[in-house]
Amino acid sequence: MPRPLKPLDPTRSAAHWFGAELQYWRKLRGLSQDRLGQLVHLSGDLISKIERAERPCKLHHAQALDAVLETGGVLARSVVLAEAELDNRSGVMDKQRNGAVKPPRGKVRGGTLEMPPPAFEWNESDPVERRNFLAVTSAAIAGSPLAQLLTSTSATAVPAVVRPADVEQIRTAATTLRSWDNLYGGAGVVRDTALAQLRWAAGLLNSRCPTPLRAELFGAVSRLATVVGASAFDAFAHEDAHRLFAFATSCAEEVDNWPLRAISYNLRSRQAIWRGDPDAGLTFAELGLARADRLSPAEQSMLHNARARALAKMGRAQQTLAAIGASDDSFTSITPAAEGPWMAYYDGAQHHGDTGHALFDLALAGHPPQEALRRLQAAVDGHDDGFARSRAFSRTKLATLQMAAGDPEQALAEGRSALAEVSDLRSLRANHELAELGRVAHRHRSLGDIRDLREQITATVAA
Repeated sequence: MPRPLKPLDPTRSAAHWFGAELQYWRKLRGLSQDRLGQLVHLSGDLISKIERAERPCKLHHAQALDAVLETGGVLARSVVLAEAELDNRSGVMDKQRNGAVKPPRGKVRGGTLEMPPPAFEWNESDPVERRNFLAVTSAAIAGSPLAQLLTSTSATAVPAVVRPADVEQIRTAATTLRSWDNLYGGAGVVRDTALAQLRWAAGLLNSRCPTPLRAELFGAVSRLATVVGASAFDAFAHEDAHRLFAFATSCAEEVDNWPLRAISYNLRSRQAIWRGDPDAGLTFAELGLARADRLSPAEQSMLHNARARALAKMGRAQQTLAAIGASDDSFTSITPAAEGPWMAYYDGAQHHGDTGHALFDLALAGHPPQEALRRLQAAVDGHDDGFARSRAFSRTKLATLQMAAGDPEQALAEGRSALAEVSDLRSLRANHELAELGRVAHRHRSLGDIRDLREQITATVAA
C-alpha cells in the first residue's frame, strides 16, 4: 500500500524545496509516483523518497524528470543547490557543535512566485547564506508556475553563457518597465510583463558568466528585481514584493553595489511603512544608509526621506523634521549628470512629494500643515505625464490635507483632478489613497459637491 502523502515543508532545506517542486509538477501533470517512476526508469518508492527529501536526486535523473514533466528545466537547475547543501552540511554541523547559532527556519508565506521565505528569516550579513538564498531564489523565479504561464513555448531560452548584450537587455527592460509602471501603475499587464522579464534574467544567474561581466550582471538583475518588486507592491502582491526586494538586496550585496543596495532598502522601507510597520521601515532605511560615503547625494536624500516617513508614522515629529532637513541638504548637492540612471526619477518634484508625504502624516496629527501643503503642491506642479502615478499620489494627499485643514472648496478642485488621474491608472495603492480622501471628505458631507465626489470615489475604487 502506498504511503499516505504528508504536507511538504519546502522551507526546511534546498532538498525539501526540490521535493516540493517535484511533487507540484507531478501532480500538475496528473501522474502518480509509480507512473512517473516508470517514465524515468525509477521506482515509485524512490520518487516518494525524493519528494520527502529522504533521498537525493541525481542531476541526470532531474534532467529526465524535467523532460517528462515539461518543467522548462527548473529541476535540473535546482538539484545543484540541493547537492551543494548536502556537501556543506558536515561543515555546518561542525560549527553548530562548536557553539555556532543555527540559522532560523522560516515559514512559507503566500504569493504567486512560490519562492523561498523572505529575508527577515535568514542572516543577510552571512555571505554563504546570502549565496544560498540567491541561488534558490533565482531558480525559483526562473521556474515558478506563474512564470511558466507567462511565457509561451517559443520564448527565448536562457543562454548557457552570459554576454554583454544580455546584461544590456536586462537594463533596457528595467528602464522600460519602470517607465510603464510610473505611467500606468503596477497592476495588470505591466506586472505580468515584468515577471516574464525577470524569469529570464534570474535564469542568467545560473549561466556561465565571464568574470569581468559578473558585477554588471548581478547589478542589472538587482535593478530589474526592484522594478518588478515595485510593480508587485503597487498591485498589493505584498509577499512577492517583499521577496523580490530581498532578492534585489542580495544581488547588489553579492557584488558590493552600494547604490543598488540602497535602492532595494529604500523600497523595503517604504513597503514596511505601508504595511503598518514603521519601525521595520526605519531599520531598512538606516541599513540602506550604511556607508553613506559610498552613496550619491540623490541616494542619500532618497533614504533620508524613507527615514522621515517612518518617523512621521511613529509620531516622532522633531526627528521627522531633522530627517527632512538632512534630505534637503543632500538634495541641494545633487549633480544630475553624476547620478546613476536608476536615480533619474529623483528630481525636484519627487523630492517635494516624498518629503511632503512625511509632513502630511505630521499635519494629520496636529502639526501645522502649511509646509506639507507647499511641498505637495510643488510635487503636483513638477511631475509631468511620464510620472502620472506619482502626481496622482501627491495630488490625492494634497486634496486630503486641504479637506482635513478645512478648505473643502480647494480640496474639491484637487480631488476631482486626482479622481480623473487615478481612474487612468491600474494602481491599488492609488485607489487606497483615493479612498482615504473619501473618508476625510466625510466631515464635509453636508456640501452637495462633496457628496458627489465621495460617490465618484467609491465607484472608482470599487471598479
